[in-house]
Amino acid sequence: MHSDISAADTHAADLQTLNVELGERSYPIFIGKNLLSRAELLLPYIRGKQVLIVTNTTIAPLYLEQLKSTLGRLQVDEIIIPDGEQYKTLATMELIYDKLMSARHNRKTTLIALGGGVVGDMTGFAAATYQRGVDFIQIPTTLLSQVDSSVGGKTGVNHPLGKNMIGAFYQPRCVLADTTVLQTLTDRELAAGIAEVIKYGLIIDKPFYAWLLENTAALYRRDQAALIYAVYQSCANKAKVVAADEREETDHRALLNLGHTFGHAIETAQGYGQWLHGEAVATGMQLAAQLSQQLGYISQQEILQLRQLLQQANLPVVPPQDMTASQFVDLMGRDKKVIDSRLRLVLLRQIGEAFVAADVTAQQVADFLIQQGLAPH
Repeated sequence: MHSDISAADTHAADLQTLNVELGERSYPIFIGKNLLSRAELLLPYIRGKQVLIVTNTTIAPLYLEQLKSTLGRLQVDEIIIPDGEQYKTLATMELIYDKLMSARHNRKTTLIALGGGVVGDMTGFAAATYQRGVDFIQIPTTLLSQVDSSVGGKTGVNHPLGKNMIGAFYQPRCVLADTTVLQTLTDRELAAGIAEVIKYGLIIDKPFYAWLLENTAALYRRDQAALIYAVYQSCANKAKVVAADEREETDHRALLNLGHTFGHAIETAQGYGQWLHGEAVATGMQLAAQLSQQLGYISQQEILQLRQLLQQANLPVVPPQDMTASQFVDLMGRDKKVIDSRLRLVLLRQIGEAFVAADVTAQQVADFLIQQGLAPH
């Protein structure tokens, strides 16, 4: 597999293009302002005459009509699903399949995900499985989905016993990340996305982390230039990792899960949607950093610096106090990143260099969480 990433600035200063290099499954990511109305970016990636837009109740009133007018003369159908992680289920998937079949969509149809990570994950899974695979396009409308879930081809739904346990690796034809739509995000949703942006600096890109220390306040203010740069750098870093390990066959792609094993435990315990994914990941990254420091890797000063950075974006850094250490460890043990009953935690050797630790025992994690103030049982 060609594991390179090519980046080309296009004519307009407010459009950046990145390529995710995956051989015949390679695809572009377009990043910039006011891209939703640019038919020339979308139409070349739609092979048939049918399109199904999957969106949700929050995004539809804001951007659905604009996208439909961009798509022009195609047969454009739509399905509007409820907004929220708690609806990322097989029951909601049935609604998407019902719409595809009742509107007689054929194998040349293209599904377009217009929404955040939940919409993107479900649309991608529907595309992977409808008639054994049809095209889809990602138009992520949250910062979190622009920098994370829309890139890399992970699709799926949650199950009551675990997050993202049912799904497929399936790559989109293209990704359109319009930073203008981030203006309508709530502050809380924006902050949740900043958590995943910070993750890239921590795991693989120390210069980007240094930039974030100076510019996170600008991101939170929705400065367009800062947002475009942050989305571009985040996507470039993710594309590099995905190109090297598309299906998580080595530990390399697992580095993207910094904070996620702790974070998924928080999400499952609190009920999907109570904590936003980025909020749970922020706390998970802080816990992973503190555990790294205890094991002799990063310094206390770097822990405090990360805490301040997360707090600057109004992100939580302390786990829910109604969780117990044993509950945490039990839920972490159910995470799909667990192999042969060993907890596999992504930790930090230094800022900008993450690694997978397969030798941390459940007891060590429980003792660590008790030190963080959680009750044992």
